[in-house]
Parts: sequence; structure tokens; C-alpha cells
Amino acid sequence: MPTVAPLDIDGHVVTAAFLGDIPVFAAASGTVHRLDGGEKVTEAHQGLLACVKDSADQTLITGGEDGKVLRIGHDGSLTELAHVPRKWVSVVAAGPQGAVAYAVGKAGYVRLADGKVKEFTEERTIEGLGFAPKGLRVAAARYNGVTLHWIGTTGAPVDLEWKGAHTGVTFSPDGRFVVTTMQENALHGWKLDSKSAETRHMRMTGYPAKVKSLSWSVKGKWLASSGAPAAIVWPFSGKEGPMGKAPLELGTRANIMVTQVAFHPAEEVLAIGFVDGMVLAVRIADGKEALLRRPGKGAITSMGWSANGKLLAYASDAGDCGVIDISA
Repeated sequence: MPTVAPLDIDGHVVTAAFLGDIPVFAAASGTVHRLDGGEKVTEAHQGLLACVKDSADQTLITGGEDGKVLRIGHDGSLTELAHVPRKWVSVVAAGPQGAVAYAVGKAGYVRLADGKVKEFTEERTIEGLGFAPKGLRVAAARYNGVTLHWIGTTGAPVDLEWKGAHTGVTFSPDGRFVVTTMQENALHGWKLDSKSAETRHMRMTGYPAKVKSLSWSVKGKWLASSGAPAAIVWPFSGKEGPMGKAPLELGTRANIMVTQVAFHPAEEVLAIGFVDGMVLAVRIADGKEALLRRPGKGAITSMGWSANGKLLAYASDAGDCGVIDISA
């Protein structure tokens, strides 16, 4: 059994991640806790709503109830990137070349590394943002689909329509596919290099619950998802993505739902977090399972691997967090 170093934080913890070698935990209360020669706490927001890791420079990008967008370093340093008074910033994304996106209502913003801000608007509230892996292109998830915006060029936005509420969005690592989480129990995808509008839709349905967590494997061959009593892992290695192929179901546990998924940074191994606080690791090749953490007090809300893949940070909605050493 791998060794676990526990950390108790008051209340719901939104994000667990490694910034360099330092595990950090961002709590809904607005505090960011880091384990750096003991526990250190930074007061970041008056209520934290969104938090993502910017892998390019090993920082966190956060949005809060105080209308602020912050960049938080591994040393706890805070840089204010934006402030929208009297608004809640509940959608943020980290992009290439130091770009950061955030949204308030129907307005989306991309702040470039030089501090310039580009604004775009949608007809409906922006529920999710995601950057393409190359080039400054951002996807905005909204009601009835996704809009793709080129930032810094005059190219017209591209609308990808599909009825229903789209709540989150991600590009595949090779940039060929866009996939959204939906308000209904489903994912929807589009093949971007398709010539025919008819063939480019990808319907990924059959989930018993909403999908809250997605994770791409290191080379983008697989997309893992929560929302079922197993991790549902879709194959994306072929030209058509997952169409006509059945997903893998990994870490099946009767009626106990998967709440978070996180692929290993170097290998096709998936960490799976459950509603009862258990964490499993499963190898794609043969489905072999390893128990990383026994059930805890709350549902797993976030997991993040260290760069070398030997440590896994996890967080829960009850504040029982920690770091698992899988090399032990």
C-alpha cells in the first residue's frame, strides 16, 4: 500500500495540484495551503470559485467571489490579473504563451502575457473556457454549443452547435477534437478537421450522473471521465475518435460513483477518485488496479500528479486532503 501524508483543511477543497515539487490545495473559503517545509497558508480570495493549474509556468489561476482573477505561485505569491468589481468569476482557463481566460456572465476575456485584454461576448452565459494546445484559440461553452474564438487575429468565430446546456470544454492534446461536459448526463464532441458537418458530431451518452471531471492521457489516446460507478475512458487514437467504439470501464465499484479522474503524466495509468473518498490507480493496458487510499470523510474533488509521477495530491469536499507516495 502506498504511503499517505494527510492534511486536514476546513471545508470544501476545490483543487489539489503540484507546483513544481510543492503540493498546493485551494479551498472554497479562499485560502491556498501549500506543503513546503510544513503547512503554509495564503489568503487569496474572499470565496474561491474556480482554480486551474497553469502547467507552463507552474502556477495556479484562480477566480473568486471578490471579482478577482489571480496567479498564485508555488511560494504563495499573488499576482492580480484582473478585477471585475461586484461580479463573481467562476470560469477561468490557462493557455499557451502566458494567456489566461476568464468569464463573467456573457462576457469572455483573454489576458495576454503583456497585460493586453481581448474581450468577446456570447448570446448566452459562458459556462466553461478551454484553450487549444497551439495558437491562441479559445473555446467558450454555452447553451446550445461552443464558440471557437481566435485571439489576436480577425478570423470570424466558429459556432459548434448542439442542443442543450454545455458546462465545460476541453481540446484534445493534438487539437483535432473539442469535447464538452453537459448539464444532462452526457459528453458531446466535435471533430474539427471534418469536411462534413454530419460526421463531425460525437455523442457520448449513457452516464448515470453528470460528468464533472475529464482527463486526457499523456499522448491524447484516451479521454477519461467521471459520472458513473467506474471511470469511463473513451478511445481517441483513431481518425474518427470514439465514434463506433465502446469505452473502457475502469475501477468499477457497484454503486459507488467516480467523482474525479487524473491521468499519470508519463504512463497510461489513471488515478480514480470516488464519492466515498477512495482513490484507485488503474493501468489501461491490462486493467490492473492498485488501492492508493482507503475511503475517507468526503468525496474526492480534485487530484494532481507531481511532474515525475511518483506523488499524487488529492482533495475532498470535507477537507481531508493529502499526498500519496506511489513509489513507497
